[in-house]
Amino acid sequence: MTEPFVHPYLPNSAPDVKAAMLAAVGAESVEEFYADVPADLRLDRPLDLPAPFVAEQDLVRHVEGLLDRNVSTKQRLSFLGAGTYNHYVPAVVDEVISRSEFLTAYAGEPYEDHGRFQALFQYQSLMAELLNMDVVNVPTYDGFQATATSLSMAGRMSGRRGMIVASDVLPDKLSRVQDFVRPNLDLIFVPTVNGTADIAAVTALITEETAAVWIETPGYSGAVETGIRQLADAAHAAGAILVVGTDPVGYGVLTPPADQGADIVCGDIQSLGLHQWFGGAHAGFIAVPDDPRFVMEMPSRLFGLATTDVPGEVGFGDVAYDRTSFAQREEGKEWVGTAAALWGIAAGVYLALMGPQGMADLGETLLARTRYAQQKLSALPGVALTDDALHLREFVVDFSGASVTAHAIVDTLRAQGIEPGVVVGEYELLVCVTEMTTQADIDRLVEAVASAARTSTTATRKTEEKSA
Repeated sequence: MTEPFVHPYLPNSAPDVKAAMLAAVGAESVEEFYADVPADLRLDRPLDLPAPFVAEQDLVRHVEGLLDRNVSTKQRLSFLGAGTYNHYVPAVVDEVISRSEFLTAYAGEPYEDHGRFQALFQYQSLMAELLNMDVVNVPTYDGFQATATSLSMAGRMSGRRGMIVASDVLPDKLSRVQDFVRPNLDLIFVPTVNGTADIAAVTALITEETAAVWIETPGYSGAVETGIRQLADAAHAAGAILVVGTDPVGYGVLTPPADQGADIVCGDIQSLGLHQWFGGAHAGFIAVPDDPRFVMEMPSRLFGLATTDVPGEVGFGDVAYDRTSFAQREEGKEWVGTAAALWGIAAGVYLALMGPQGMADLGETLLARTRYAQQKLSALPGVALTDDALHLREFVVDFSGASVTAHAIVDTLRAQGIEPGVVVGEYELLVCVTEMTTQADIDRLVEAVASAARTSTTATRKTEEKSA
């Protein structure tokens, strides 16, 4: 008789233990717990996993072998962006967030605070100053969630369903947002013109059914929107809200959306002192004015400063806790967790270290290197930019004039230790530069692209001659 299988890693996997647990809850089998999951969503085969290892060292060796397949941007010259960016992380950031009183994803409670509330309050304050907005939340899971939540807030506040999408949105972000808001909002897409919002077309679509206009700046292609004020005025005239999704990294030099009429500003803080880490340490922010209509719609935590019973003493704690999903539980507007609190502290340390001048220097560097890369690449024969908008960090180049596909460029340069960008079309490549990308790095990319284009053109010509 075959002995029952007991998994060495999984607790309570022994048959008698599982039988006791099923009896305790009145179930005949584990299958009853999954009865509500549609059959087409269930896996009808075992997971593709190796057999359990007998010794811990064997498991460690196996996992390390998998991890060793990764190649970081420290090992390759990378021009990859599209949501996760290779910005410099000062050593002090990692030092601070590794301290025991901070090293947790959870925001904590007053009785075991040990400084986390104060650190997150400082983060909120620094972000508010950078964005020139009054109220910033404790970080959400990521920028995708922050954007979906911001749009949902606009829908609840207005009581409307129409949501006009005025900018190009990162496809992964758009997919996540659509899944989140689909039950309550109808997304209406307006094609961009020359990389940025078509102000006339968007304005023409704003009606009394419009909950909000959603702008992304920089957009998917890195284009910076310049018509925010006009769209804000048009939205407000119809009683709608302007939601701006953005990356805060450029606001040492760019005008904050709040100064251009934005009602809700949201995005991701990965660029502010968070590593890429093979997919990124991500956390989202939502910024609103000091208006109860907006603040009370935020489902996430806010930390504020308050006096205590001791004269002259202050403490840090939740603001309007009763509006949060933590307090309302199943009656909450939506659920927002605290899995990114540590990243808020990291961003706070980064902003405190950089200061206004540091953020200004960073913004100027990003704009200058982006423009330098654009000029050098577009000067190559057959290579062109897809628009002439102002770009921060990212831009798209078109290789159709050089008769070489974007995939061919990637394959050729990858063999040389260069990741030239993200393929966004047959002939289009999204290229990203940061302060980590030197002029020499850009020149190396340009030379490699030029060589790849020449090789492809020569090969095409020989093929045509042979066919003739």
